[in-house]
Amino acid sequence: MGIEFTPIFFMILVGISVAIGMLSMSYVLSPGRAKTRGNRVKQMPYESGMDPIGDARQRFDVRYYLVAIEFLIFDVELLLLYPWAVAQWHRDEVSPALDATVGVPLELRSMAFLGALAFIGILVAGFAYTWRKGVYEWR
Repeated sequence: MGIEFTPIFFMILVGISVAIGMLSMSYVLSPGRAKTRGNRVKQMPYESGMDPIGDARQRFDVRYYLVAIEFLIFDVELLLLYPWAVAQWHRDEVSPALDATVGVPLELRSMAFLGALAFIGILVAGFAYTWRKGVYEWR
C-alpha cells in the first residue's frame, strides 16, 4: 500500500484511541464504583420529579396525540415557509451580481404569495377546527 492511505489509517487510529479513552475514563469516573446505600425511596422510579401514580400502561387521551401532531404540522410549516421566503428575493433586490435564476421572478411573486397564503389558511382552518372541537381544553 502506498502513502496515499496514511491519513485514513491515522483517522481510524485516532477514532479508536478516542473511543478507548472515553470508555476507560467513564469506568474510572463512574459513580457505580463507589459503594452507595440505597433504600426504598431512592430506588423508587419517578417521572419529571413526581412520584408515579397509577399504572404505567394506562391509555392516553387522543387529544394528547392531536396536539402533538398539530405541533409537528406547524413545525414542518416553518420548513416550507422559510425557503419560500428566501426565494422571494429577486436578484435586483439583493445584488445585481447574482445570477438571473436566483429567486422568484417578479411576474410570479403574487402567485407564489397567494399559494403561501392558501397554505397558511388551510393550517389556520385546521387549528380553528381542533380548537372548536375542544382539543385544547384539559380536564
